[in-house]
Amino acid sequence: MSDKTLSLEDLPHHIESGMTVGIGGWGSRRKPMALVRQLLRSDVTDLTLVTLGGPEVGLLCAAGKVRKIIYGFVSLDSIPLDPHFQAARESASIESAEYDEGMFVAALRAGASRLSFLPSRAGLESDVLTMNPDLKTVASPYDDDVYVAVPGVRMDVSLIHMNRGDVHGNGQYLGPDPYFDDLFSRASERTIMSVEKIVETSELSDHPFQTMVINRMYVSGVVETPRGAHFTSCVPDYDRDEKFQKHYATAARDAAAWQEFEQAFLAGDEASYQQAVRDFHTAASEERA
Repeated sequence: MSDKTLSLEDLPHHIESGMTVGIGGWGSRRKPMALVRQLLRSDVTDLTLVTLGGPEVGLLCAAGKVRKIIYGFVSLDSIPLDPHFQAARESASIESAEYDEGMFVAALRAGASRLSFLPSRAGLESDVLTMNPDLKTVASPYDDDVYVAVPGVRMDVSLIHMNRGDVHGNGQYLGPDPYFDDLFSRASERTIMSVEKIVETSELSDHPFQTMVINRMYVSGVVETPRGAHFTSCVPDYDRDEKFQKHYATAARDAAAWQEFEQAFLAGDEASYQQAVRDFHTAASEERA
């Protein structure tokens, strides 16, 4: 078994402009934010994102790196709408394929199984078909039922974040939900997995077997990034940073404030980002005192 460890700086070697990029996690939960921030530092553009979206969508849209997004929703959870994504969507500066959540998962499952589509009842008699005129329906060969033929989605690269992993690419979640990161990895030509901590393979068995949802055969690279999901949650390692998320959303609604946010948090490397976040919370605590 090979050692697949990478540094954050290696990420741009795996992603090219024009690629379709999947991003795991769910809303503002266990997103591979350190990988996303590294993508922001690159010159990659013209991306198609596939995601159950959170702040990664807004950040990449604000940086002008997105051409199209295929999604079931985009939300910051405790804050319903991401301002950057809202602005991009309302101005039609990006293309979109907006699916029902069940349809989105069907698209991932079809892609993971190398199928051109999967039938789904989700979306029937709804505006999903109006919003996506390229979607087709298919008649059942066994009865009179009709289904939405949800096209399978395949990605060039997927980015996911897990609590633990080994150097070979096995990944483990320790929180309440695996989300659909395993489907992202199986529906992609390559997967880059960031983890809170790289451990010995034997240590992965310290937790129930079903928590080890990412198989090494689908992973091309492993990046150890402590607090790499910040400011989204990575339970039980840490919760969502609600104060910082509110700061992000507030800054995203004003051009001057956003320029200050970028300079403070996104202009440097990952270590600079993490230090800036600590400084932000120190300053906030001093203000309260």
